Amino acid sequence: MSEPSHSTRATSGVAASYAARRRISFPLGWWGVMLLVATETAFFGTLIASYFYLRLKAHQWPPAGIDPPDMTAPLILTGVLVTSSVPMLLAVRAARDARTGRTWLLLLVAALIQAAYLGVQIHFFGSDLDKFDPGDNAYGSIYFTLLAAHHLHVLVGILLIVWLLARLVTGLTNYRVTAVWVVAIYWYFVSILAVAVVLTQISPSL
Repeated sequence: MSEPSHSTRATSGVAASYAARRRISFPLGWWGVMLLVATETAFFGTLIASYFYLRLKAHQWPPAGIDPPDMTAPLILTGVLVTSSVPMLLAVRAARDARTGRTWLLLLVAALIQAAYLGVQIHFFGSDLDKFDPGDNAYGSIYFTLLAAHHLHVLVGILLIVWLLARLVTGLTNYRVTAVWVVAIYWYFVSILAVAVVLTQISPSL
């Protein structure tokens, strides 16, 4: 092989694939995303803990005049979002096998699933805003804050995939193989987070 087996100089798909398989330590991107996951876990842990703290302090939750949240749609949507982890996982494997076209297609499938999820969720978010306001009471405040924070993380993930799709047009490199892996880790986190958020959201109806 004319290119190095490891290092940022692995600029062809084959060399990048070989470098990924020969790697003996985690790249800086991995450490960066794990630090991000740790901080965001703490952030959402605080939000969810605040939700249940306020619920325990409230005489009625949700307050009078606000219907308990629907269970069916949020659970179905969360299931759809979680399925997007499958093409992300397959994209990582395809990238490590130097299969640029397959990697690109799998990332596109994942992005379309995630975009569909986000679009429907934004519709429901707007519908909820028509029924009650974040400033009306503690329930409205924490409810909308939790959902908005999660939707924002989904949007960030979609934008990261769009960036990857644009970069992969010119092929795989060592950096891009790592980037696919790192973005996939972020999406696994978002999928797990979605389950925690939806269970919190529908908890008054359980």
